[in-house]
Amino acid sequence: MFEADDIRAWRGHDVVDAGGHKIGVLESIYVDTTTDQPFFATVTVGLPTRRRLAFVPLTGATVGPGYLKVAHSKDQVKKAPAIDTDGELSAGDEPSVFAHYDLPYASGAGSERRLARR
Repeated sequence: MFEADDIRAWRGHDVVDAGGHKIGVLESIYVDTTTDQPFFATVTVGLPTRRRLAFVPLTGATVGPGYLKVAHSKDQVKKAPAIDTDGELSAGDEPSVFAHYDLPYASGAGSERRLARR
């Protein structure tokens, strides 16, 4: 997995799927509050007048010259739960982000949020 400081430096770079198809641009990183490690990224997707931030897991992601390659298809990421470009992920929407990628969900320690934007 990436070190938190390293992956933050990739903001603004292209995000591509395993086939090399551009999905969008890396906007932000969400860490798992139980480990403080990068777990999800948001990718700017959509038409210029309808931009949104789609969530994609960083598990299995790799970096290349000028891009971040994720383990999920462009189609799956574009259909993922998303927020407005100036929005926030609500605690109630966290489970749907995990479910979209068939990842197990449990709230953080003490029933806190599982994801935190860094």
